[in-house]
Amino acid sequence: MKKGYLYIAVAVVMFTSYEVVLKFIAGQINSVQLTLCRFFIGFLFLLPVALSTLKQRGKRLDGGSMAFFILLGLTGIALSMPILQMAVSYTGSAVAAVLFSCNPVFVTFLAFFLLHEPIKPRHIAALALEILGTVVIISPWDTRLDMKGVSLALLSTLLFSLYGVMGKRKVAEFGGAVVTCFSFLFGSLIVLAFILLTHIPAVAQMFQSMGLDSFAEIPIFSGYTLENLPYVLYVSVGVAGIGFYAYFLAMEHQPASVVSLVYFFKPALSPVLAWLIHKEEISQNMLIGIVSIVAGSLCAIVPGILEAKRGKI
Repeated sequence: MKKGYLYIAVAVVMFTSYEVVLKFIAGQINSVQLTLCRFFIGFLFLLPVALSTLKQRGKRLDGGSMAFFILLGLTGIALSMPILQMAVSYTGSAVAAVLFSCNPVFVTFLAFFLLHEPIKPRHIAALALEILGTVVIISPWDTRLDMKGVSLALLSTLLFSLYGVMGKRKVAEFGGAVVTCFSFLFGSLIVLAFILLTHIPAVAQMFQSMGLDSFAEIPIFSGYTLENLPYVLYVSVGVAGIGFYAYFLAMEHQPASVVSLVYFFKPALSPVLAWLIHKEEISQNMLIGIVSIVAGSLCAIVPGILEAKRGKI
């Protein structure tokens, strides 16, 4: 039980720092190109751990398991991540971020239907407070929303929620390292295939006609330098490798609905980290939102800790 919360804390730190670190290399590397790099390096980082886990558990990856990991990589990486980037092109990063950070809402109900995890009153209270806090931080009423972008952001959020819930179904059998590692592998390969397709003139022209120039002729190797390499390695090994590994390890000890709350911490803690590192101002809206999100997260986590101490779970 305590290990579960420790893994959640590690995932929170990694995921929260992603955008803050990314600001150091903004505009230097194509976003889809970086997705390929992040998850492939994450795969290489986790491969020794995954192979060791398979040996310890006496497991082998048969055809059915490989097909499942292909589906997992397609859903959570190859589809969800590029679609989120498309959403950003239409709505801007702030609105896309708030919608994506609300994926615990999807996870709670998907976990109820697919994993039969109970929905407790504290989960509903936590979701309500965290949605309120996230919305206050982003202040969408000050932004003219593009419904195409909103729809894409919601689709990306749903796909990533499915990735987490489906991944939990295999975590008990193979362990978090194996699930993370091989979903990264197949997700990266599918992203690579997509990048190669964007170099076909007709495909490139299609994306350009849609106003998605960053999806036309996506590079693979250009843009990387010795100066930005440490940041690239951090978002690859740290955020993708360690962060997602901790995310799925947490699912070995906690319900998917509780683990997914790490995404509600992002809009609360990212402004604090940005203030510490980039000296960005924390507005009154941000401060109110942070308090609301922290209160909501405590609603979900603290009762679980107390119940564990009383031996009820």
